Parts: sequence; structure tokens; C-alpha cells
Amino acid sequence: MTKKHKVLILSGDLGDGHKQAARAILETSQLYRPDVDATIVDFMEWTHPHLHSLGRFCYIQWVKNFPSVYGYLFQKTRGDNSFSHLFKKIKLFALHRMVQLLEEVQPTVVVSTFPSAAAAMSILKSQGLTDVPTVTVITDHTDHSYWIHPYTDQYLVGSEHVRNALIARHVPASRISATGIPIRPQFSQTFDRDELRSKHGLKRSRPVVLIMGGGLGMISRTFIRLLQSDPRLEPMQFIIVCGRNDKLREKLTNELKDGKHRFIVTGFVDHVHELMALSDLIITKPGGLTTSEAIALDLPMLLYKPLPGQEQDNAAFLVSAGVALQAFDEPDLFEKLTRVFQNPQILTTIKSRTKQIQTKTATFQALRTIVKTKTVVPVPRSVGRAVYAEA
Repeated sequence: MTKKHKVLILSGDLGDGHKQAARAILETSQLYRPDVDATIVDFMEWTHPHLHSLGRFCYIQWVKNFPSVYGYLFQKTRGDNSFSHLFKKIKLFALHRMVQLLEEVQPTVVVSTFPSAAAAMSILKSQGLTDVPTVTVITDHTDHSYWIHPYTDQYLVGSEHVRNALIARHVPASRISATGIPIRPQFSQTFDRDELRSKHGLKRSRPVVLIMGGGLGMISRTFIRLLQSDPRLEPMQFIIVCGRNDKLREKLTNELKDGKHRFIVTGFVDHVHELMALSDLIITKPGGLTTSEAIALDLPMLLYKPLPGQEQDNAAFLVSAGVALQAFDEPDLFEKLTRVFQNPQILTTIKSRTKQIQTKTATFQALRTIVKTKTVVPVPRSVGRAVYAEA
């Protein structure tokens, strides 16, 4: 009988990307790897069962209302310096809760799709509390210090660009695999666009633009007003996904009833793969997961209002790779949208470039690497028992 690989996946809900990467690994293992028994645990909820909801709310409000402060701290802690060292020393979890989790699950490997979880596992190993192999899945095209920890055995990254950046930070090349960012199995499928448009009640002959503001539904009302008022665009079809922003969904539904363009406004949906597959263009914030899914489906991107930090890193990588355009304000967004549909060759060129960096098999490669990972960083043994008692 084949021994099962017991994979513990630690994720977090500060943004949807960490959770989606975890789900991608879980669903792929369930479909294609019967020798893998995977479990997802929300790291923040497990370590702070009573405070994680408040912490998430505070984080969202901070990023939404003070993005420049977030961006400043991101850049200040990007490198290996005294400031980033200070932040890494702030232990926002209880050792005994993590030890308890490992004892309950008994994993053969631990995968972190959330940077704080990767930090926690490295601290546990540094204290001799576990020697389980650890894998970190970096869910953005970034090399920020908060992902990099001394006791991580393997890093899975989205591109050679990130792999080279980690090597420049003195991470051994043997501990970095450029698998691509894991995406859920449905994004690796092939779809018939006309059939999907008919299924969703869309006209086959009219262009379709998918607008996503990220999992929190951050969509500009100024841009929506430009769409309604400017006469240069021919009649088009827009699908606006508002995520969990119910107030915005209700407001836009009421505002967009009339006009030459057709608008479909929806909240959080679980069939984004179909909406991407039937669209000609996606307007989105440059989250690591959303953009990887778009690339897998050959969908050109128009990136809008990246948050200072990892989203800016993502945007810079995607624009330099030629698979996306970036708009810097609402008028620029509208001008680029108009230019793209007045010059169809732009979309054709972008689609051809997506195939050059496309990683439809990213999750399969990631899972293969995960189950093969062994502990390569020596773990101290002498302090384990004492620290365990203290925890």
C-alpha cells in the first residue's frame, strides 16, 4: 500500500490570493493525486481564534485608507535590513497553538501560502520544536523579505524573475522552483467562447470586458461614469464583479440600467474561470492569483490602481512581459480601453505573449515539488524540549 503524503496548507484571509492558492493545491491533489491527503488551515484563525476577524478588518481599512503608509512600510522592509529584522522579531502567534496543530495533523510536509505562516514555521524549526519539511508558495511576483526565512526548505515562485531575485538574496538555487503561481484546475481547461457567451446570455458578436476590483470589490465609480458618457466606444458588454462589496453591487445595479452598453453586475462568484474565458479583456487590480488565472486563459489585462507594494511589483513584471497594459488614473484607463478596441492587433499581440509565460501546469508542478521536499536546513535539537515547555 502506497504511503500517503499528508500535506498541511497554512493560508490566511488578508486578501483572496493566499486562500485561492491554497485551494488550488488542495483541489488539484483531490483530483489527480490520490496519494496526497491535503488539509487547509487558516493560520490567523487558528493562532488568534477570537481576534482574527478584527485583525482582518483593521488590515483592510488600513490598506484602503492609508495605502501610502502601507507602501512605505513595504519598501522599507523589502530588503534584509534592521527594519525588516525588527518586524520579523514581532511574533504575532502563540508557539503552543502551532505545536498543537502539528501534533493533531501530523503532516509529512507543511506548505505556507501566507507569509506570516512561513515565518511561524521557521521560528518553530529554529527552536527545535519540529523538523517537518516546509514549503513557501510566494503568491506574487515579488521577493519581499517577509516571504524569506532561514528554515524554509523550498520556495515555489511564479517566474524566473522571482527565482533570480531570491538567488540575489542568497537563497540557494536548489531551494527555489519556478513552478508558476498555483491556480485552480478549472483555469487550466479549454473553453468554447461562443458557447459560454450563450450560456451567460451575452451576444457573441459584441466585445466583452470583465471588470474585477480584487476580492474586496474596489471598483472606481469615476470610470463607470466615463463608460456611460463618452461616445467613442462602440456598444460593448461589461461584466462587473464587485466581490464582497454588496453596497457597491446594489448601487451599480441601479445606476447602470440604461445606456448603449450592456452591464452585468454581480457579487462574489465561483465561476470566474468562465467569465474570463468568454471575455476579450479584463480590467483588474494586479493580484498575483487573478493575473495568473488570466494568463492561463490567454486573457489580455488592463491593470488599474495597483496597491503600493506587491501589486506594484506584479504590475511591473506583467507589463515588462508584454501581457498587460497599465492605466494610472481613470481618464488613462478609459483612453487605453478605447485604444485597445480601436486597434484589435494590440489584443492579438498580448494574447500571443501570454502563451510565452503561461503555466497551465503550475499547480501540478507545485504539488510534485511539495511531496518531494525534504528537510534540508539542519534543525537544532538541544533547545526543543525546553522551548516546548515554555510554549
